[in-house]
Amino acid sequence: MKKRILTLQDYSCLGRCSMTVALPTISASGIETVGIPTALLSNHTAFSSWTFCDLTPEILPIVNKWEKQDRVFDAIYTGYLTTKQIEDVKEVFSICSESKIRFVDPAMADNGKLYPGFEPNHVEAMRSLIALSDICKPNVTEACLLAGASMLSGPQDEETYRNLASIIASFGPEVVIISGAHKEEGKLGCYLFEKKKKQGTLIQFDCLPGAYHGTGDLFASALIAMIVKGKGYAESIKIAHELVAKSIQANLKDGVDGLRYGPEFEGVLSILNQ
Repeated sequence: MKKRILTLQDYSCLGRCSMTVALPTISASGIETVGIPTALLSNHTAFSSWTFCDLTPEILPIVNKWEKQDRVFDAIYTGYLTTKQIEDVKEVFSICSESKIRFVDPAMADNGKLYPGFEPNHVEAMRSLIALSDICKPNVTEACLLAGASMLSGPQDEETYRNLASIIASFGPEVVIISGAHKEEGKLGCYLFEKKKKQGTLIQFDCLPGAYHGTGDLFASALIAMIVKGKGYAESIKIAHELVAKSIQANLKDGVDGLRYGPEFEGVLSILNQ
């Protein structure tokens, strides 16, 4: 039977990120993708200005309209959410309770601070959503905020990442994947923690030059697609990273501004269906 993923996140018309990345990436893996846009933006916030249309009132009516339809999903994947949307998404989890995997990308902070527009209470609200998840994929900044730990910068030993991941796992998720984790200069990667095994693994890759908006969304979208396809967590991380790396290489080759226009992934999506 064909796999299906529901994703809830914003839609930026210009600039590769959020749902404009999630829909083609998951679809290219051979999985049906159902999207509920939580907001509509003219472009993402790495540009100098943008429009923003809040679609919160549409979330639950859309899901409830599926009552007599087939609303069984192999996974529900959440990305950027406003604080007030978290309660509605928790209700979506309840309505679509047959879903096998609830995958939460906190998408709320980076580089040591919350994204513009978020107040500290957003962290506590996100913890309440993560408590209902099966897999949580914070970056290092988000992991520190969720765990209530001091902010980290630069390489860290594996025990530091393990402590962060185990605290987050204690909220509820069985698997925590911390992106941006590394213990060597010139490397980036992920720390994979599985609660049942009570242990973690640091997976590192070589860094590529430049700054890119939307790579986290691209990574998360490829990651959940590979997990739903039945790949192991470590293998899924490696495939998702390969997609991001090849996308960045395309940016560098074509001279595309990755900070504003995001990773140039369109020509390398075949990686996900090999």
